[in-house]
Amino acid sequence: MAKSDSPFEGISDMMAQGFEQTRKAMDNYFDFFEKSIKASPTWLNDTDLSKKMKSYTDQHVAAASEYAEKLTRAKDFPDFLRMQSEFMQAQWKAFSEHAKDFGETVTKSATSAFKGST
Repeated sequence: MAKSDSPFEGISDMMAQGFEQTRKAMDNYFDFFEKSIKASPTWLNDTDLSKKMKSYTDQHVAAASEYAEKLTRAKDFPDFLRMQSEFMQAQWKAFSEHAKDFGETVTKSATSAFKGST
């Protein structure tokens, strides 16, 4: 039997299955989130909020899937650590940008709702 070139072979399928389960769970969460938003005060009942949250989640799940695929090509442990570091840095940057954008959207929604109620 030929020895594998990648020490992480076989992990890809397991991770792909895990990410698919995560995607399904996140879809269920966002269905719940959307229903909750519709039942909330008018200023929160903004479809932009739920669309942004769904978009952010899709981006993060896609990045995690790409990361899992890259891990299967790791040649050794230092290569694995480099990939892990790059992935974490990219995720923190994306999270920061998303938090800022989401905060601005919430502020805009709240401001326009309170202006309309006065």
